[in-house]
Amino acid sequence: MLNVEPLATDEYVRAVLPHSASLWAEGRSLERYVNDLKDLAKSGYGKRRFSMLGVRVNGDVATSLKRYERDLRCGERMLRAIGIGAVFTRPEYRGQGLATAMLAALLDAERKRGTDLAILYSNIRPQFYEEIGFRVLPSRIFTVRADSLAFERIKPLHVRDDDWPAIARCFAALDELRAYALHRTPLVWELIRARHRIQPEPGHTVNLAIHAGRRILAYCLGRRVVKSDAFVVDEFSFAGPQHAHLIPPLLRSAAGDLRRITGWLPPAPARDALPRGTVRARRDAILMVAPLSTIARARWKADARDLSRAASDPVWSTDLM
Repeated sequence: MLNVEPLATDEYVRAVLPHSASLWAEGRSLERYVNDLKDLAKSGYGKRRFSMLGVRVNGDVATSLKRYERDLRCGERMLRAIGIGAVFTRPEYRGQGLATAMLAALLDAERKRGTDLAILYSNIRPQFYEEIGFRVLPSRIFTVRADSLAFERIKPLHVRDDDWPAIARCFAALDELRAYALHRTPLVWELIRARHRIQPEPGHTVNLAIHAGRRILAYCLGRRVVKSDAFVVDEFSFAGPQHAHLIPPLLRSAAGDLRRITGWLPPAPARDALPRGTVRARRDAILMVAPLSTIARARWKADARDLSRAASDPVWSTDLM
């Protein structure tokens, strides 16, 4: 049986990152790409719920992946989930079925461990993952003209470090209305905060919030990409339906003089705060799930039809693993 083993951060950095940077560095230098991975591994989330795994051939790390632990809330029930990312085989070992065998071995081990489902975001050939039990879920992008959003005199402020607990409460107020959602623990929020302290390339981070005393009534996280003439939304939320009207002017404010607002199609009920705009399928980060446990397979059988036809997407881009 294939031996899928944990990889230390330093070995993963040496054996994998120089080869995978062209795929996933997203404009970052190799040094920054490496340092971002090290920061993740050293974080509270990284120490408890993140690992790197691989398969060796003749002592070399031939194929590898990242494993993230997340929980999925289904109504009042919590399911144990893992996220799989950065599945990569070094060029000299391709064509031998190593990645397929590694993933199959991992899923078998997760079933025995009691994991309910696996999640991944496919950038290349979703059919590859469908062959080992993954199912495709809707993955779309929305685009609206900034000047089509309602104008309202608001006074948003840039998000500060001490705003994040209030942001988490604002998010939870809307998130609890969803039938399915990836659960956000304090460790997950720590990870999201860390990501938003990193200046993306290309783009300039713009995170805005509307305050009412110590409460946050609405917020948006994203970045301005001047080259694309767009504000790219990572996430937004509002503290109850009575505050949904704040989202269009908030996004318009974040866009400034840029003409477009775009991003992953938001989950319900946040989706209803946006005008219809243009919606198209994503070409990358296609969401896929593999139900592993009896409970997860039953839920998938009952709800797959509704999930595949939903007018909103299941996750935020901030949940990308």
